Amino acid sequence: MIFVNKMRKSIKLLTLPVLIAAVLGSFSSCISTKKIVYMQGADTLYAVPQQITQAFELEIQPDDELAISVASKNSKLIAPFNNNTLIGSGGGDGSRSSVSTTNTSSGVSYFLVDKNNCIEFPIFGTISTKGKTCKQLAKELQDRFISEGHIHDAVVNVKVMSFKVTVLGDVAHPGTQTFTGERLTLLEALGRAGDMNSSGRRSDVLVIREENGKRITYNIDLRNTEQVFQSPAYYMQQNDVIYVQPNKSVRVKGSTGYTLFQIGATAVSMLVSVVSLVIAITRN
Repeated sequence: MIFVNKMRKSIKLLTLPVLIAAVLGSFSSCISTKKIVYMQGADTLYAVPQQITQAFELEIQPDDELAISVASKNSKLIAPFNNNTLIGSGGGDGSRSSVSTTNTSSGVSYFLVDKNNCIEFPIFGTISTKGKTCKQLAKELQDRFISEGHIHDAVVNVKVMSFKVTVLGDVAHPGTQTFTGERLTLLEALGRAGDMNSSGRRSDVLVIREENGKRITYNIDLRNTEQVFQSPAYYMQQNDVIYVQPNKSVRVKGSTGYTLFQIGATAVSMLVSVVSLVIAITRN
C-alpha cells in the first residue's frame, strides 16, 4: 500500500510538466483575430469612394524585356522596324542573348534594356529609357516616326514582358512570380503566393526594392488600411522582393530549447503512462 501511495505521488509530480506543456501549446496555437485580419476598418474608412492618387505605371528598368510594336496601313513602311535579325541591347552582365526576335504577322520586336537603361532601335540608334514609362517611350518613338518622315501614320505600343516579383518567408507558396501586365499590387502578389500562413506577421511585411541605383525597404502593416493603400510599395515594381516574417510562436517552436522541452514533455508523458500501468498491475 505504501508503494502504491508513493507511486501516486510520483504521478502527480510527473504530470505537472505535461500540463504545463499542454497549456503552453494551447496559448501558442491561439491567435487573436486582431493580429491576422487584413485592412481592419476598411469598410468604414472607404464607405465613401476615394480618388486613387498613386500611379501604378511601371518605369522601364535595366534588364527589362520590352515588346515594341509598330503599326501602319502600309506594311512596307514598317518592314525595316520588324526585321528578325535586329540586334537589341545586352543584359547588365552580358549573360543573356541580345538578339531581338520578331513576330512579323503582328509586327512586334523584342528588346532587352541594357545596364545603362538603353535599347538599340532600328534607324534611330540608341534610345534612352531611363525614367520613362511604356506609354512615354511609345509616344517618343511614334513622334519620331512621324516628325522624321519615316511613317506618317505610325502607331507604337510598348509593353514590359519580364515583370518579376519574389515572395519569400511565411507564405503558402514562396518563389518568384512572372507577371505580364503592368499593374500588380502587394495584396495580389501575396495572393499569387497562396496568401500568408496564419503564423505570418501581418504587422511587419518587408518589401525590398531597387530604384535609381539604390536599394530601398518598406515595412507595411497589412492590418492598417491606410498604411497599405498609401504605401509606395502597394503597387509592385520589377524585381521587388516581399518577405513575410514568422511570428514569435513559430520562432520559439523552431528553437533548440523548445525542441528539448517537447522531447522532455514526451518522455515525462511516457513515464507517467508506465507508472500508471505499474499501479494498475499492483492493484490486481
